[in-house]
Amino acid sequence: MKGRKNGSGAVAEVFVTAFQALPKAEQHEIVQRLAANKDFREDMLDLSIFEMRKGEAARPFREYLAARAKKKA
Repeated sequence: MKGRKNGSGAVAEVFVTAFQALPKAEQHEIVQRLAANKDFREDMLDLSIFEMRKGEAARPFREYLAARAKKKA
């Protein structure tokens, strides 16, 4: 987030700073409430996967579909 100080970036920076200043128990409560939201939880899982796989080489979607079809056959 560093370097993003205008618009929603500034709001996000303030939120993260405030969150980090909270006691661990309150941070835990906030994370639990966020994780209880199905859509938010799915978004976070997607972002985690993107982050883990960002170093992988890209391949054409048709190539992926062809490999997937071979596995099913």
